[in-house]
Amino acid sequence: MDLYPQQTNMNMKQNMSYQIPMLPMPYDLETKAVLKQLTQSHRRLAELKGLARTMPNERILVSTLTLQEAKESSEVENIITTQNDVFSADVQEKESIKNPAVKEVMNYYDAISAGYLMVKDTKLLTTNMIKQIQERLEGNHAGYRSTPVYLKRADGVIVYTPPQSIDIVELAMNNLESFINNDSISELDPLIKMAIIHHQFESIHPFYDGNGRTGRIVNILYLVEMGLLDYPILYLSRYITRHKGDYYRLIQAVRDKEGDNFTEWEQWVLFMLKGIEETASDSIILVKEINQLMAEYKYSLRSSLGKLYSHDLLNNLFSHPYTKASFLEQDLMITNKTAGRYLDRIVELGLLNKMKIGRENYYINMRLMNVLSHDNK
Repeated sequence: MDLYPQQTNMNMKQNMSYQIPMLPMPYDLETKAVLKQLTQSHRRLAELKGLARTMPNERILVSTLTLQEAKESSEVENIITTQNDVFSADVQEKESIKNPAVKEVMNYYDAISAGYLMVKDTKLLTTNMIKQIQERLEGNHAGYRSTPVYLKRADGVIVYTPPQSIDIVELAMNNLESFINNDSISELDPLIKMAIIHHQFESIHPFYDGNGRTGRIVNILYLVEMGLLDYPILYLSRYITRHKGDYYRLIQAVRDKEGDNFTEWEQWVLFMLKGIEETASDSIILVKEINQLMAEYKYSLRSSLGKLYSHDLLNNLFSHPYTKASFLEQDLMITNKTAGRYLDRIVELGLLNKMKIGRENYYINMRLMNVLSHDNK
C-alpha cells in the first residue's frame, strides 16, 4: 500500500477513522489538571531516585526490581508466573528452564537489562534499540511487520486497525524516534511525553508480537534517558495490571474519538501520570524495606561471623533472593567449598533457607522474598 499524502493537520491517513498523529501534536496538554498531577508524579519520582542512590550496590535494586517489572509486564499479557518461579529461574541456566511462562519473563528481564545498558551508554533511545529489545523478547529477527494485523476483542470483533503498510510503520516510528530524542521539537514535560510515546507506539503496533511488553520497556528506558531515574526500577506495569480495564479503555478512547480528541488525550495522560506517582510510592516503600532488612542482616552477620563478614557477602544475599555457592565464590573470591560453609552457617543463623534443585544447593533469602511480594498478598 502506498503512503497517503501528508495531510495539512500533519496526520498520517490510514483506513480507519483514527489517524496516527505526526509528533509533536498541536494540543497543549499541560492543563491545570495535568500540571497538578505532574507535581505529585515528579515529587515521588525524585524521591525514589534519591533513595535508590543510598543503596550500597546498584545491582541489588536493578536485579530484584527489574525482575519484578518483568513479571508484572508479562502478567498484562496474561503470562502468569509466581515470584518463586521467577527468582529461582534467575539463578539457573537458561536452557534448564522448562516453564514457558517463566521463559517469557526471563526474556523480558534480558530485554530490559540490555536496553538499560544501551540507553545508559548512548543517552539515546532509537528505533534500532527498540528493535533489539523486541528481538530479545521474542527470540527472532523479524523486525517490523510487513503484513496487515488487526487488534480484536476476545469475541473476535476488530476494535482497531493499526497502519497496514510497512512504509507507514517506518515513517511513524522514525517520527517517534525524533520525538523521543530531540527535545527541541517539543517543550512538553518528559512525563507527558512518556504518556504520548507509549500511546503512539502501541497504536503504530510495529511488530508481529511483543508490542505491549516492548512499549512498557520503552516507558522505563525513556525515564532513564531523561535522567529522571538512574536505574530501571519503576515497575509501572504493576499499575497497568491493577487497572488493566482503564488502561485499554483509555488507549482506545483516543482512537475512537473522531475529530478533536483533546479531552481523551488529557485523560490518558492523567492516567499514566497517576501511575507514575503510585508506582514510585510503592517502590519507595519497597526500597526502604530492603534497606531496613539489609541493616538487620548486617547486624546479625557481623555479630555472628565476626571477621568472616564483608559487604560483598551482604550484597550477594540481596542481589538475588536465590543464591548459590558459585555466586559467593565469584563475589568473595573464595573457594567453592568455603562459600558453601559460609552459606550453611548463615542457614544455621536462620537468615537463609537451603533447597536442593536438581544437583545443586540453593540458598533462599525468604525475608527478602516476602518484602518483594508484600503487596501481592
